[in-house]
Amino acid sequence: MRASETADLSAEAGSLVEVTDFGHNPTDLGMHLYVPATIAAEPAIVVAAHNCTRSGPAFFADTEFAALADLYGFIVVYPSATRPGHCFDVSSPGALRHGGDSDPAGVVAMVEHVLRRHGGDRRRVYVTGASSGAMLTNVLLGVHPDVFSAGASFMGVPFGCFATTDGSGWNSTCAEGGRVRSGREWGDLVRAAFPSYRGARPRMQLWHGTEDDVLRYPNLAEAVKQWTDVHGVAGAPCVAEHPAPGWTRTRYGAADASAPVEAISIRGAGHDLPAPGMAEHAVRFFGLAEPAEQAGG
Repeated sequence: MRASETADLSAEAGSLVEVTDFGHNPTDLGMHLYVPATIAAEPAIVVAAHNCTRSGPAFFADTEFAALADLYGFIVVYPSATRPGHCFDVSSPGALRHGGDSDPAGVVAMVEHVLRRHGGDRRRVYVTGASSGAMLTNVLLGVHPDVFSAGASFMGVPFGCFATTDGSGWNSTCAEGGRVRSGREWGDLVRAAFPSYRGARPRMQLWHGTEDDVLRYPNLAEAVKQWTDVHGVAGAPCVAEHPAPGWTRTRYGAADASAPVEAISIRGAGHDLPAPGMAEHAVRFFGLAEPAEQAGG
């Protein structure tokens, strides 16, 4: 057994473990893995992607996804961007097409590795992230609807919004909320990323603070346009409710927790999500809130 495989298996002790040699990795992403002590039979997999300047281990330490994995028995994959600034590639042509040669390819290789090594459930693979990781969430759902069943995007932008043609990884027009399109135009960007795909589309949960000064709040409305069009549901919400003070949750396509798209607006919040308690809502949106003691060890 190779040393990397030994380290991978030791993740079952309930600690964060670095994994190498996990497969095709064209942009040299890092990978850390958290496997709780008690996991479900055929466990679900959640990819949790960090914001710029951070890393997978930092996102592990700063968020509640590992603690929720302990409760509910799923596995968490923490990718790390290695480019200058430690932002994920969400702008290049290689990132924005199925079968491309950038960060999404490496993340999918991580997922495939965990499916093989830990007997994961291919039907229950999810992705979440903050800021750059939220943008990666949108990108992964767009280019790999064949891999991911749902996503939860904290402070992101629509798929394709950050696309650039000059090699830059930053798109000021998009960041400032200045890229406005119709739902059909946004949806066409997603469909063009994998034009031969005819299967089900991943569900999407979108979070944004009204006072976000990095990726401006108008991006939330544009992302809602995009994902409701992708799912073929009305852009007007079926329900608007307030699950916590300052929160407004709107659901599209259904009024209950099965909605294919939901958006949660946080009044007064800046570029600092997820706050405590929000990860639990993302996990519930994924359908993973089943106590680990009901699962196999």
